[in-house]
Amino acid sequence: MSIEKSRSGPLQRLLQASLVTQIMIGLVAGLALAWFSKESALSVSLLGTLFVSALKAVAPLLVMVLVIASIANHKQGQKSNIRPIIMLYLLSTFFAAVLAVAFSHLLPQTLTLTTANNEITPPSGILAVLNGLLMSMVSNPIDALLHANYIGILVWAIGLGLAFRHSSETTRAFLNDASDAVTYLVRIVIRFAPIGIFGLVSSILASTGFSALWQYAHLLGLLLGCMLVMALVVNPILVYWKIRRNPYPLVFTCLRESGVTAFFTRSSAANIPVNMALAKKLNLDEDTYSVSIPIGANISMAGASITITVLTLAAVNTLGIHVDIGTAILLSLVASICACGASGVAGGSLLLIPVACNMFGIPNDMAMQVVAVGFIIGVLQDSAETALNSSADILFTAAACMAEERRVEQQV
Repeated sequence: MSIEKSRSGPLQRLLQASLVTQIMIGLVAGLALAWFSKESALSVSLLGTLFVSALKAVAPLLVMVLVIASIANHKQGQKSNIRPIIMLYLLSTFFAAVLAVAFSHLLPQTLTLTTANNEITPPSGILAVLNGLLMSMVSNPIDALLHANYIGILVWAIGLGLAFRHSSETTRAFLNDASDAVTYLVRIVIRFAPIGIFGLVSSILASTGFSALWQYAHLLGLLLGCMLVMALVVNPILVYWKIRRNPYPLVFTCLRESGVTAFFTRSSAANIPVNMALAKKLNLDEDTYSVSIPIGANISMAGASITITVLTLAAVNTLGIHVDIGTAILLSLVASICACGASGVAGGSLLLIPVACNMFGIPNDMAMQVVAVGFIIGVLQDSAETALNSSADILFTAAACMAEERRVEQQV
């Protein structure tokens, strides 16, 4: 009996380990298998294919249900001081996408993708992109779900969400339950990420060589660099615009006391109590931060906006699709909207990359390969993304409260 316990102990500990730990183990195991036996590594490619296929199956439904429930259950009539905070959240998310576009232009990234050139019809410019968007928007909702037309899914979800805002409480409660149910299914799929990544990494490295690792390192470096610039340059500028004094003491306080914990928890929702405690410590208005921080956990998504933009442009560069200024601005807007609708589960922002890829006529199969690449580098990417998102929640709440106090003092 004791022998059986000792044998099952390591396996039990592995199954109970965090998703990050399991993904790292899958990554290392994939590297080792590709290094020692290329034939064996290629034989487990089915594991990666199954994982990508599962993501491809659940992502359209996730986008549809999540957006409908979010809009339908939005509460009106919040305190007026919430409005400038939400404006800061949205500006930060949009500027993050613009920053990611600029950095991706300066340091273009490419990915190793399985292409099918006969399926790709890249747009020739902003007019072609707009034409494609308009045609996708008026697509039949069932057809949009069947063919993973994410733009059409998004439009129908917004329309239905607005319509359901006038429905009964029980209907909105059902939509919330449906959203929770789909999110639960996504969590199950993502729990298999370590096995999927093991298959993906081992098969990719066996077929393309270990040069792909350098490619992933470059991509991760660009993502982390954009997030650092956002946290240390762009967000402080927005805070200075509100409080008209040196923003860095507040910025560093929020990064130290909120960003560090969010980095390790990898969940903006789980970090809400930390932000609430910091808001109380900063003597902010409780009626404001008790509302703004939970809202921020859902719509303050600068890190997610960067992730969606950088990975989408990496796919675009891989396929040699030209991006003009108008298309880049449109991509920034789409990425911002997608980021605000990102699921609260680990890797939730990655599942919205196909929405942005749809703009450029990139097939869903290839878009999901990009999502899989995101999971491979997600050990650090998702942690940094959450740290940026969550620290910005309390940062902009504090900035708006301080600006309001300053305005009241000036009036007195």
